Amino acid sequence: MSASETPGAPQVKSAVRTVELLEFFAGRPGMHSLADVQASVGYPKSSLYMLLRTLVELGWVETDATGTRYGIGVRALLVGTSYIDGDEVVAAARPTLDRLSDDTTETIHLARLDGTNVVYLATRASEHYLRPFTRVGRRLPAHSTSLGKALLATHPDEQVRRLLPEKLERLTEHTITDRERLIEELHEVRERGYAVDREENTLGLSCFGVAVPYRTPARDALSCSVPVARLTPAHEQLVKEALFDARDRLAMATRHL
Repeated sequence: MSASETPGAPQVKSAVRTVELLEFFAGRPGMHSLADVQASVGYPKSSLYMLLRTLVELGWVETDATGTRYGIGVRALLVGTSYIDGDEVVAAARPTLDRLSDDTTETIHLARLDGTNVVYLATRASEHYLRPFTRVGRRLPAHSTSLGKALLATHPDEQVRRLLPEKLERLTEHTITDRERLIEELHEVRERGYAVDREENTLGLSCFGVAVPYRTPARDALSCSVPVARLTPAHEQLVKEALFDARDRLAMATRHL
């Protein structure tokens, strides 16, 4: 749902357009021409140009050397950083993330459900040499990640149906693209207490995720990512046990929130 479709109080069109523009740039790294931006957002070219120039002057949008291509500005980074710095769950999770990283020696994530996506709030890099790990602030489809599936499993089936389309985006050949099949898997997630992404988001990588039950339905989840080549049955069991322990410790640390 876009900002202009959000139900509730009457909206100011210019404010809605500003937010939608910033979300456009946040979701598409790099620089974009005016024509490309207009094709995506659909605003009249003249009003779009004036809005972009205003955002450039304020530092929320940047231009290239030619002044004809646009991208997200540094002020957006400042706002994102302040969100992370001020979040009580992120602060409470730091000792838990550090210990989980030590216990597993793998890449650890804390993420939050945001609509149909998960947003990464904190990470701990693996002790092993790997490809670059997921950045804080990155958004990924919930249905293709262990974090997202762990969080979706805390919602009733009908709510999941309202949230997700029937056909889901395919990220790899292993991604579940049928909503009803995903819901069937969410039943299993509820029973066993954890979710698994076996190369559904990134080839060569398996991830295990648990929701943190400091509220219902859950908003945040923890995950551990392991390269398939290193995922033995014994190591998988160690990761699951470490995640359950981390979930319980973080649930205790956030029980007052």
